[in-house]
Amino acid sequence: MTIDEIQNEIVDEFSFFDDWEQRYEYLIELGKDLPSMSDEERTDDKLIKGCQSSVWLDADFDGEKIHFNVDSNAILPKGIAALLLRIYNDQKPVEIVNSNTDFISEIGLQEFLSPTRANGLLAMVKQFKFYAIAFQAKANQ
Repeated sequence: MTIDEIQNEIVDEFSFFDDWEQRYEYLIELGKDLPSMSDEERTDDKLIKGCQSSVWLDADFDGEKIHFNVDSNAILPKGIAALLLRIYNDQKPVEIVNSNTDFISEIGLQEFLSPTRANGLLAMVKQFKFYAIAFQAKANQ
């Protein structure tokens, strides 16, 4: 699936919820389904700066697509990270770099997060895109 298709699917899923309590519960469930990183993988260089909670992001590039691994020590950020993983995992760097984040406002996520959580969300998106830019540059060498 393309990033746009995945984002549209997420917007459709969130439209079924009547209120933000249900959306939070859904995000928490997504986080519970996310495999945890080992203690050895949770290194300081993988910590996303700007998140209130600890969120770790790692990536591998197979020459075509990026494979991400993400984890958090808090339930809501872990759910948000799982949502972003669903969008960006196994995508080409150029597609990640050129993708928009309109789905965030379409599902109303940012407006229902505290300012620090909203900043963390933006920091997560930036880190996914940073990896994509780095791998894209490496591929073009």
